Amino acid sequence: METTETRTLLSEFLGTLLLVFFGVGAVVLAGEYIGTFGIALSFGFVMLAMVYAIGPISGSHINPSVTMGMLVARRITLRTAVEYWIAQVLGAIVGAAVLFLVAKQIPGLRTSESFGSNGWGDRSAVHLNTGGAFVVEIVLTFAFVFVVLSVTHKVAAVGFAGLPIGLALGMVHLVGIPLTGTSVNPARSIGPALFAGGAAITQLWMFIVAPLIGGAIAALVHRYTHPPYAPAAVADEAAAQPEKD
Repeated sequence: METTETRTLLSEFLGTLLLVFFGVGAVVLAGEYIGTFGIALSFGFVMLAMVYAIGPISGSHINPSVTMGMLVARRITLRTAVEYWIAQVLGAIVGAAVLFLVAKQIPGLRTSESFGSNGWGDRSAVHLNTGGAFVVEIVLTFAFVFVVLSVTHKVAAVGFAGLPIGLALGMVHLVGIPLTGTSVNPARSIGPALFAGGAAITQLWMFIVAPLIGGAIAALVHRYTHPPYAPAAVADEAAAQPEKD
């Protein structure tokens, strides 16, 4: 059975930590100054940086929904997916803890039931209802994970995955921030919710279930839009095998 290297899990842990600290940090610490566009750029930029920084080590999933997509697409094993999920959630919690520590040093900054957490109803800027939030999170996650699967496929241009992945994450945030605050990432939602408490916790299930469904659907659709995935090493090995009559 495959054993995931420690450095790979550490990369996922660190990448998710930084995504939460800088992405959610843009909401908590600088939201009123940079607005929706600035927050979307923050998430996109940190994702772009992480793809190039840790992509060669772990693939830079830093998102359980991406890992779900990779699992359904059969690019990773179930064991690896579970290990990634654990590393990502722990990284998000530590990132949120560091952010919470910083936020508490700012007089008057409210963290209770907010703290960059996701929500619907009266916790949505446009008061999106439960059904709408569920659909939105599935669609936004589908779009993001589909891009990730496509630009990391064997038919994609080599060395340019970071740019479209970062742009895609920024794009879904531009649409989703007024609706749900944009999750598309269960780990990103879990970390801040634990420190926000209250309704952030009771609504958390939505931002775990819907993004995972969106990631799985993206992988299923990707099978019909792209040729079967085969890493170069596997393809070369298969090509080297003699044909049987």
